Amino acid sequence: MSENIITVTNVSKHFKEGTALKNVTIAFEKGKIHGIIGRNGSGKTVLFKCICGFIPPSAGEIVVSGKVIGKDTDIPDNVGIIIESPSFLPNYSGYKNLRLLASINNRINKDTIRAAMTKVGLDPDSKKHVKKYSMGMRQRLGIAQAIMEDPEILILDEPMNGLDHAGVKEIRQLLKGLRDDGKTIILSSHNSEDIQELCDTVCEMDAGILKVKQR
Repeated sequence: MSENIITVTNVSKHFKEGTALKNVTIAFEKGKIHGIIGRNGSGKTVLFKCICGFIPPSAGEIVVSGKVIGKDTDIPDNVGIIIESPSFLPNYSGYKNLRLLASINNRINKDTIRAAMTKVGLDPDSKKHVKKYSMGMRQRLGIAQAIMEDPEILILDEPMNGLDHAGVKEIRQLLKGLRDDGKTIILSSHNSEDIQELCDTVCEMDAGILKVKQR
């Protein structure tokens, strides 16, 4: 029997400059990859931020793993996130950045951090500072951060940004493997090939309105 791990019900978000989300209702089934497509400014990132508890909706309700965001919990604790460009301390290595971030929750050890970096194609022993990373390397480090604590849910805003062809292929395989392990992944992508190859369901966001597309 299918189980919805995230439900968004009648969610709207208003800003001074306009409305970013208009009465959005959607349910995301556990253990699948869900794609959201749409132009820049269509509301995808705002929806992701509302699901993650980073900004409160103006109206409606979001439930993640049975908890109402903003009521039962401020930020869901079982979610790995990439929203916009990942930011790291520029004068530290990738591994040291992840060590510092991991120390906040103190759930994982050094070996787990090293394994996450290796999974995304980064060398945990490299002393190279993040300021010298290419855009693709920074993106890989962001994905390592998102997966390192083994979250149930991944919310990935343009996870292939900056990756070359080989990198895109590697990360697609990684995401498919995570889905096979029972993870739920919600991602946005400008690349129709990412959506076609990865996603079990697809929605389109246009001017704050979300519509389910038939596969």
